[in-house]
Amino acid sequence: MAKKAMIEREKKRERLVAQYAAKRAELKEIANDESRPMEERFKARLKLAKLPRNSSATRLHNRCQLTGRPHAYYRKLKVSRIKLRDLGSSGQIPGMVKSSW
Repeated sequence: MAKKAMIEREKKRERLVAQYAAKRAELKEIANDESRPMEERFKARLKLAKLPRNSSATRLHNRCQLTGRPHAYYRKLKVSRIKLRDLGSSGQIPGMVKSSW
């Protein structure tokens, strides 16, 4: 089980990304538009830099929904490899059969 603080930090980042997504997209569009004057593009870059760091989508990290584990994460099922094996063994994932020999 991951530390509660790490899980809560990730939730906070998700909220910030959702909150600032529209503003970030708008500023990025202005900053990357070649037809606009250089001063306007530069001001947009400065405003973008003043936004909270954790509001950037690249700061998000995938975590297991059940345990909070950050490594060995299966995106399709949103669980870690350990929980995937447990759920598969108990028959809770359709189509998955326990491998044993």
